[in-house]
Amino acid sequence: MMGPAHSLSGAAAWVGVAVATALAGHPMPWPVLVAGTLICAGAALAPDLDQKSATISRAFGPPSKWLAGLVDKLSVVVHNATRGPADRRRTGGHRTLTHTWLWALLMGVGFSAAAVHWGRWAVLAILFAHMVLAVEGLLWRAARISSDILVWLLGAAAAWILADILNRSGNGSEWLFPGQPYLWIGIPIVLGAMVHCVGDALTISGCPFLWPLRIKGRRWYPLGTPRFMRFRAGAWVESNVLMPGFMVATAAGGIAALMLAA
Repeated sequence: MMGPAHSLSGAAAWVGVAVATALAGHPMPWPVLVAGTLICAGAALAPDLDQKSATISRAFGPPSKWLAGLVDKLSVVVHNATRGPADRRRTGGHRTLTHTWLWALLMGVGFSAAAVHWGRWAVLAILFAHMVLAVEGLLWRAARISSDILVWLLGAAAAWILADILNRSGNGSEWLFPGQPYLWIGIPIVLGAMVHCVGDALTISGCPFLWPLRIKGRRWYPLGTPRFMRFRAGAWVESNVLMPGFMVATAAGGIAALMLAA
């Protein structure tokens, strides 16, 4: 799937979590709903950091391009070192390490630990990174014709405002985990990465989400829907069916979550 569809699916997934937790007796304060939706939308682009041409690899200028190259090399090394007898040797790392459940979990745990340990400044950095990605993904047409600096300023402003609102008493910094501010922040990051993998599993190439579980002699088995249901990234079904569906689901879910939390 392409970046905009990934981001929209991430946003829809988080409002779905908001509805589910409200029904379970743990409603989200509205700042958590807003911040989590944007974080999840941004995190849904993150697994493509193994590809230099991806949105996330271009979002922060030379540093993100350098990091993408490093992640690509790391992914190749891990893939070739752990491949099963039926896996081919790889020279490129796209859709390998960063497209697994283990990577998603490690990213979420790592960001939560950073937020809890370093507090406000870590939270600001996490919010800034994911706000920029959310702008790139959700406002893709506007972001393409605007300057990177404008996108960064918008991301920084959103991060600063959300951090200030969340830090106020009762606004959700300790949502789900009393006494542990921002421990929840890793949840939308994990969810965004997982939703990305599900989206890629709908395409022709599939996604090795269950690595290192061995399936049919392969540790990097590309999971996916039945072949006749798959499509190429950027196909009409993505832009004309999935993306509008994600938009409607996000809007409806957000309204429902707010009503349940009221």
